[in-house]
Amino acid sequence: MKIRRLILILGLGALAACSRQKALEPAARGEAYFKALGCVQCHQVGDKGGAYGPNLSFIGFRKSPQWLDGWLKDPHSWRRETVMPKFNLPDDIRQNLVSYLGTLKGQAWDKNGRPWNRPGVMADAVKRGEMLFDKAGCVACHAEKGRGGYPNNNVVGGLIPSLMKVAEGYTKQELENKIRGGVIPAAADPGAPAPMIVMPKWGEVLKGDEISAVADYLISLGKSGTLTQKDAW
Repeated sequence: MKIRRLILILGLGALAACSRQKALEPAARGEAYFKALGCVQCHQVGDKGGAYGPNLSFIGFRKSPQWLDGWLKDPHSWRRETVMPKFNLPDDIRQNLVSYLGTLKGQAWDKNGRPWNRPGVMADAVKRGEMLFDKAGCVACHAEKGRGGYPNNNVVGGLIPSLMKVAEGYTKQELENKIRGGVIPAAADPGAPAPMIVMPKWGEVLKGDEISAVADYLISLGKSGTLTQKDAW
C-alpha cells in the first residue's frame, strides 16, 4: 500500500505538468500518463521499461479498447489474483491511456530490431519461439509456459485454455494456421456478450518463420501438463 501511494503521489505531480498539454492528441497524453504513473516500472514497450508485468509492445493488437478500459478501471474484477493495483484513475486519464495502449501494435520492436531475430537466437527455434511467446505478449493470455487458466468471459469453463501438450491435438502446420489466422472462441451462452479475449491474426504482424518458431515452442511444451482438446482452442 505504501508503494502504491508513493507511485500515485509522484505520478500526480507529473500529471499536473501533463494537464498543461491539452493540445496533445489523446494517445500522446496517454503516453505521458503512462510514464508519469510509473507503468514503465513494471511493463516494457519494446525493450524499455521493467519486466515484472507483461510486455505491452503488441497490446493494441492483442486487446480491444473495451477490454483495456475495463482492465484499467478495475483489474481485480477481471482477474482477482492479479498483482496490478487498482489506481482509481479519473475517466479522462483512463481513456487517454486506452488511446495510447491502442496504438501499440509492434512498432517499438520494428524500430529497435526484433530481439528474436538476432543471430544468436535464430539458431534455436524453440528458444526463439519462447522469446516470441513472451515478448509478443502471448504469455499475457496463456500464462507462463502456456499453462492457461487466465479468465475470459462467456467461454466454457470461464478460462483461456492451456497450451501444454497442445501438440497431441494439432500438427505443426495446424498450429501455424491457428496462430496465423487467429481464433474467436465460441460463446458459452449465445445470448450473452461475446468473449472479450480473442486470439488475433498474428499473421498480420509476424512473419512466417516467426510463427513457425512459436509453433516449435508450443510443441516443446508437450513434455508436461495436460492435454488441450482440439476444439477448445
